[in-house]
Amino acid sequence: MRGHITKRGKGSYSIVIELEKDLLTGRRNQQWLTVKGTKKEAEKRLSELMHQLDNGIFIKPSKTTLLEYLERWLKDYVNINLAPRTAEGYQLIMHRHIIPTLGSKYLTQLKPEHLQNYYSDKLATGLSAQTVRHHHTALHKALQTAVEWGLLTRNVADAVKSPKPKCTEMKIWNEYELTTFIEQAKGSPYYALFYTALFTGMRRSELLALKWGNVDLMLCQIHVCRSMHVLIGGEIIFSAPKTAKGKRMISLSPSATSVLREHREQQQLERLGTPITDENFVFCNIDGKPLLSNTITHAWSKLIKRLGLKPIRLHDARHTHASLMLKQGAHPKIVQERLGHSGIQITLDTYSHVAPGLQEAAAQRFDDVLSTKYNG
Repeated sequence: MRGHITKRGKGSYSIVIELEKDLLTGRRNQQWLTVKGTKKEAEKRLSELMHQLDNGIFIKPSKTTLLEYLERWLKDYVNINLAPRTAEGYQLIMHRHIIPTLGSKYLTQLKPEHLQNYYSDKLATGLSAQTVRHHHTALHKALQTAVEWGLLTRNVADAVKSPKPKCTEMKIWNEYELTTFIEQAKGSPYYALFYTALFTGMRRSELLALKWGNVDLMLCQIHVCRSMHVLIGGEIIFSAPKTAKGKRMISLSPSATSVLREHREQQQLERLGTPITDENFVFCNIDGKPLLSNTITHAWSKLIKRLGLKPIRLHDARHTHASLMLKQGAHPKIVQERLGHSGIQITLDTYSHVAPGLQEAAAQRFDDVLSTKYNG
């Protein structure tokens, strides 16, 4: 008999599995597992284990805790294969949240209910659904690697639903608000950066990594090829876009080109005769060192408050640019290319709030075409 069940006590059964004999000693090799519940539940568990044994996917339960595995996963997989910013995020989630709560549990004994309880508890402490969803993504990836390494037969996170984030209304400026900001913000030392953000839809990290070698003021183009991030310890890193679409060429409007040209001239004056090269940052401190993301974000919010405008995030300058372009009739494919979205569906889903206006305009144009042809 390759496996059988024995009763241990009230509501407890032992499953005994006969594995292959030790090749050196010829001794029997048994695996004992305890199941708490009814005999029917124990029989079901035995059937599952026999199926795993028949298909060569049975993994002998180990005493490795989730803490021990996650530390290994972070060291041997995350730090080697993922971008520094992403790796830092996983390290933070694991060490601050998941390990303190679930780290003592054995890896092979982790159950869906453990994860579901963890998500519920984190939501109860005040974490947002979006944040807990990030925890689920990180834990799912870690457990999937354990499956690939042969440490688990299945990813228990597949059986758990992560919290669904609430839909929040996107905050953007209309044409009047954008124009008001542009007119009243000219005295800001970050005016050129804010103007470029609003007129190109570039991300903050892309703007801070931009060098003059990536800007063609003659052809009115910006070549986006990197982004800048500041790690928790203060280290500044530069990385290539995550997707092929992220590396792109953005056409500049005449006004944006003019603003950047004036910005370069002013920057040249501040350098006291030292010529600007292609390796110099477009937006930087007087000493040429890159600006920090938090500094820019704080300056943006402070300026908006001083001007008395509707508060929006710096990232919403990107949303404002895309929304106004779509409202003016730009094809979504063009907007996708300017923003660097990996697919047009992301653009359409993100800016669906503009769709009603686009449909009305399209319906009107259709009517106008037919009316002109009919009357003609």
